[in-house]
Amino acid sequence: MEGKYEEAKEKLKKYKQEHLLIWYDKLIEQKREELINQILKIDFEQIDELYKQTQQKKDFKDCKIEPLPYIDKQKLTAEEKQKYETDGISIIKEGKYAVVTMAGGQGTRLRT
Repeated sequence: MEGKYEEAKEKLKKYKQEHLLIWYDKLIEQKREELINQILKIDFEQIDELYKQTQQKKDFKDCKIEPLPYIDKQKLTAEEKQKYETDGISIIKEGKYAVVTMAGGQGTRLRT
């Protein structure tokens, strides 16, 4: 466990995130291990790159706003849902994306 701790500590130091270990000594052994494993799984390089991308100016002059057709998610087949998910992931990976704001009642948002 000591080796994993040192590896996590070095990883955090590289990205100036050492504060994540402030309470490490106060945790029980199981929680310490969980924390170290979580830290080692974090792709800080990807997070850093994504953050840098948010700082870049985007050119929206060719963007357009247009209405979307209404789609009742409950009536979609499994294949249709999979196609929407696949298409969405592909669009995100290409760096293209859209923002959609849905309006619904509390029951919709809270699933009541």
